Amino acid sequence: MDVIKSQQISARPIEKVVVHPLVLLSIVDHYNRVARDTKKRVVGVLLGTSFRGTVDVTNSYAVPFEEEDKDPSISFLDHNYHESMFSMFRRINAKEHVVGWY
Repeated sequence: MDVIKSQQISARPIEKVVVHPLVLLSIVDHYNRVARDTKKRVVGVLLGTSFRGTVDVTNSYAVPFEEEDKDPSISFLDHNYHESMFSMFRRINAKEHVVGWY
């Protein structure tokens, strides 16, 4: 998986983060579909680029995520789904990397 490595980020401090509107809408839609009116959390990946101190978040996708009802510190993330989605997104836009999670 191609992610921005901590060495790349620490080489120049992040001065600015730009989140595109589509990303915000996707996150809100994900929450409304999965966890609205509950105490559940949703998880997803933020895709974009980092250049000269600016992180540009241009895309995102939801990742299936479940928490243990009795102990929320125990969670299950579908890593295989994440890998296949990231691979598909890389075919569409090879410049995008994982820049964060929500």
